[in-house]
Amino acid sequence: MRVGLLALQGAFAAHARPLAALGHDSFEVRSAADFSAAEGLVLPGGESSVHLTLIARFGLEASLLDLVRAGKPVLAVCAGLILVALEVTSPSQASLGLLDVSLARNAYGRQRHSFEATSDDGKLPLVFIRAPRIARVGRDVEVLATYRSEPVLVRQANVTGAAFHPELTASLWVHRAVFGCNAADR
Repeated sequence: MRVGLLALQGAFAAHARPLAALGHDSFEVRSAADFSAAEGLVLPGGESSVHLTLIARFGLEASLLDLVRAGKPVLAVCAGLILVALEVTSPSQASLGLLDVSLARNAYGRQRHSFEATSDDGKLPLVFIRAPRIARVGRDVEVLATYRSEPVLVRQANVTGAAFHPELTASLWVHRAVFGCNAADR
């Protein structure tokens, strides 16, 4: 699978390692035309308001929405989760409204409060960096992982959102759950 990495700002490059380990090719998405080559998409961490500004400046929103509507798998991480949320608070900001969740920005603390943890089931390593807190999940949203009984990994249709950074751990679980695996031995 060819997975596009939205490469406008933020930690997009770190997703290449887990994708390659699963047998996928990744490439940087910087223009509307780049979306047509993507069979999946990562919306990375970074600064969500900057992402929104650059998406608008480069005219990418329609192509991004077309990819989602086509049912291609999307992984939205931290700031990417903020981009796809239905509602964003603390402070309020615009979003694409692709995932029926309400988020509070930076609710796990500022940069200096970044931390590592494990999901409530003990199976998933979590890295939180200025992470949003999922305050509400809609009826059609599946909770895939929790931390302290709060959702941190959710999915609705083909859009999966992570409040943490799976690309900064050795685990391939999240990327495999979203994009599958190309090699039989992985």
